Amino acid sequence: MARQVRIQFPGAIYHVMCRGNRQEAVFKDDRDCETFLDTLGEASTRCGWLIHAFVLMGNHYHLLLETPEPNLVDGMRWLQGTYTQRFNARHKVWGHLFQGRYKALLVDGEGDYFQTVASYIHLNPARAHCFDLATGKLTDYKWSSYLGYLRPAKRPGFLCVDRVLGNYGRIDDSRGRGDYRERMKKRVLEIANSANPKEADEQWRKIRRGWVFGSEAFVDEMKERIEGAVRGRRRDSFMGEQIAHHDEQEAERLLKLGLKAVGLSEQELAGLKKSDDRKKVVAWLVRKNTSVHNEWITNQLIMGRTSNLSYHVRQVEESKKGPLQKLKQKIMI
Repeated sequence: MARQVRIQFPGAIYHVMCRGNRQEAVFKDDRDCETFLDTLGEASTRCGWLIHAFVLMGNHYHLLLETPEPNLVDGMRWLQGTYTQRFNARHKVWGHLFQGRYKALLVDGEGDYFQTVASYIHLNPARAHCFDLATGKLTDYKWSSYLGYLRPAKRPGFLCVDRVLGNYGRIDDSRGRGDYRERMKKRVLEIANSANPKEADEQWRKIRRGWVFGSEAFVDEMKERIEGAVRGRRRDSFMGEQIAHHDEQEAERLLKLGLKAVGLSEQELAGLKKSDDRKKVVAWLVRKNTSVHNEWITNQLIMGRTSNLSYHVRQVEESKKGPLQKLKQKIMI
């Protein structure tokens, strides 16, 4: 079964989110929430994680965590597996608790990206109207790290607040906490006055739907890490937006490299037969090394019907002599 790529490296920061199986509750009451936070604290100790923000939302959770060691996968396996065992034992049920694989958005630690994700997590109860936005406060929702940010006595021992509050000029003193509280009050008002609370901030769409959140330089760095993660393994065994982004970029590079190797320019393609041997060999190169769609390859090389591409690629793959083999030798990387 295809799976998402997990990019791991020392100091990586992730926005992790996972829902309950079939959208069912993973936190049925306060005791479940307490159990999850206890388990999260154990995971942070075992793995050395820095937990910067969290919110528990009934049928799903959000975390903003940093991994000084590249151990997200092992740590998440332990966290979700252990909590599932404890939940099932308490409620006398069995089977999967969480839906599929968790989402892990890579977050740029520079600029405003980290702060934006922390705020996104803390504002989840407001977007979901878990309290009265007109008369209530964000601190009314107690299963969020926001309460611990403002009230040190309510703060779990594993929660790290310095990085977020440091953006307000002071690291965890009363004035810094007050500045953060005022900022979040304004954000709650923005949500309350928005016709579409989920879109009150244009950055939130990128957090919900993307695989990486950061500067162009950070995105490029993560694409390079994807290449290292999948090198030597079948790309079609992976899934996700990160592979799609990376592979289209890689396909464009291979297309240019292949055309140059067989002595063609992009401008010449339209004037050639759709089944020109040189087109077939370039298509084979791209198909062999990326997972872009066949339609993308046929459109780029102007090869006509997409349904014929697999046949053309197989011809090149199986060629042992003749023109196709000679062209393949020129283009092999």
